[in-house]
Amino acid sequence: MDWLSHLGFAMGAAWLSGIRLYAMVLTLGLLERFHLVTLPGDMAVVGRNWVIAISGILFLTEFLADKIPAIDSAWDAVHTFIRIPAGAILAASAFAHFDPSVRVAALLIGGGVALSSHGAKAATRLAINTSPEPFSNLLMSLFEDAFAVGAAILMAFHLVVILAFFAVFLAAVCWIVPKISRAIGRLFRRRNPAMAG
Repeated sequence: MDWLSHLGFAMGAAWLSGIRLYAMVLTLGLLERFHLVTLPGDMAVVGRNWVIAISGILFLTEFLADKIPAIDSAWDAVHTFIRIPAGAILAASAFAHFDPSVRVAALLIGGGVALSSHGAKAATRLAINTSPEPFSNLLMSLFEDAFAVGAAILMAFHLVVILAFFAVFLAAVCWIVPKISRAIGRLFRRRNPAMAG
């Protein structure tokens, strides 16, 4: 594998960790297990049977929990402490056979990427959860499920495309996160007039 392949898997895995960690690990694990793709560095560990079984159970749990507005916000809050470190570790594991300084850089950048995608996902879902109708939350959750699986497959077979999507995502995060933050702030100020003063 060339350097670009390692970078694509590292950043793609970190990015998807912040959105749907278990769906991404399960998808890559199954692709590795059935020899449809060779994952770089130590990422191949996701193809072990026990990792596939655990990620499958956790994906099913997340799939159900994420469809209920109050539970999905709590799930996202708890997973702040899971998705970000997992994204950092997966990014570093893609560079397992590189110099330690490269692995540390991948760990730090991967953690930052997972934080940005998780933050964007959690803020978007929190904004959607304020809507009184239940369908937007359900549709967004189903979209995230399909996106994570599809993007993991795309990452396995078309790394350049996933890197392009990743670049677009970073640009979109820089544009949308301040807008979502302001919208949430306005919502809380409307609900609690004491905060407005």
